[in-house]
Amino acid sequence: MTDTTIDTDFTHDPEAKSWVESANGHPDFPVQNLPLGVFCPSDGNPRGGMAIGDMILDLGDIAGLLELEAATAARLAGQSTLNELLDRGPDSLRALRQGVFKLLTDEDKKSAVEAALHKAKDCQLYLPVTVGDYTDFYTGIHHAENIGSLFRPDNPLLPNYKYVPIGYHGRSSSIRLSGVDVKRPSGQKKPAEEGAEPSFGPSARLDYELEMAIWVGRGNALGHPIPIGEAEEHIAGISILNDWSARDIQAWEYQPLGPFLAKNFHSSISPWIVTMDALAPFRTAQPARPAGDPKPLEYLFDERDQATGAFGITMEVFIATAKMREDGEAPHKLSSGPMTAMYWTAAQLIAHHSVGGCNLRSGDLLGTGTLTSGEEGGEGSLIELTQGGKKAITLPNGETRTFLEDGDEVIITAFAEKDGFARIGLGECRAVING
Repeated sequence: MTDTTIDTDFTHDPEAKSWVESANGHPDFPVQNLPLGVFCPSDGNPRGGMAIGDMILDLGDIAGLLELEAATAARLAGQSTLNELLDRGPDSLRALRQGVFKLLTDEDKKSAVEAALHKAKDCQLYLPVTVGDYTDFYTGIHHAENIGSLFRPDNPLLPNYKYVPIGYHGRSSSIRLSGVDVKRPSGQKKPAEEGAEPSFGPSARLDYELEMAIWVGRGNALGHPIPIGEAEEHIAGISILNDWSARDIQAWEYQPLGPFLAKNFHSSISPWIVTMDALAPFRTAQPARPAGDPKPLEYLFDERDQATGAFGITMEVFIATAKMREDGEAPHKLSSGPMTAMYWTAAQLIAHHSVGGCNLRSGDLLGTGTLTSGEEGGEGSLIELTQGGKKAITLPNGETRTFLEDGDEVIITAFAEKDGFARIGLGECRAVING
């Protein structure tokens, strides 16, 4: 049997404290996390940083306090995108994380480091990488079954689903950072009666999708597939993703080639990349496939990946309507669920994406697809919560929704927690619908 442990080290010590006081007990960004992002202070240019409590550490500014690979990584992080840093691979990211952890937990380093800290509330955040390519997968089997039953009641899952990690190539040019408004798209919509003309206009069935993002670190050469046993070495980390969907446009266009205008108008991403090392304590076994489901083909199967390839991450989605915000009401939680709802692991997605020779590149974005838990309260989209728009949900203030209306804000959060380790979070991914 292959060794199935995921190594942890001193950076995961739950008793570790930082001299950055806001980090201690922080629900998202304690010193045990140290996610990567790109920020700009009020008096500078965009550059790489790490979130620590309510602060952001300028990595370029502290490169001189680090050694060897950690110093090299910090200098690369000082650029306006993190592509070159991610391309150096996991050893470089690990060295940087460990070096910064030591600086932030050593009181003697405080005077040398604190000038490189900036209050997060005073900084502008940016997309952490230049996204060359974006692929959205369909790994949430419960979501696939729910959606399939709406479009194909007698055959929700097509025969290939349990053999092939299904995906489509999305539009990287319309990926935007959390906080950027979503403009309601227009397009053709399915006619009410068969044989009639389609209509054209703004989408009336705008929806969110509860997803996670997987960031490619080191790429591969064209024509050289990434073996499943090496796939994790090509993953830099994860973020939160909301791949907004126009369901009425989708219903008309999705056959025979899949999503197009229903998906290409806007995708929202959270600003921080939580690295694979930070997630080490929260790795877990891929859920066993139901009896009768086929074993993955050989190029997609690895025992270690099956034992540790899933992430113990909880996702939550909230809505705040314009009226709720005006009245000072808190956002209402619509649903929550685990990232373990993925039918395929992140490593399997990497291996499958490259098996035909496709060259993945640093900064490429892979979406998990909508992750629905399979239990009530774990729906990953409104189309599931409202049974295709047939059953409106009622919010605490009496407002009702089948799909998103102008002024609605959707907020997605995610976190990982486990006995014996400090809780870490991925921040939030939010956006307001703007007609």
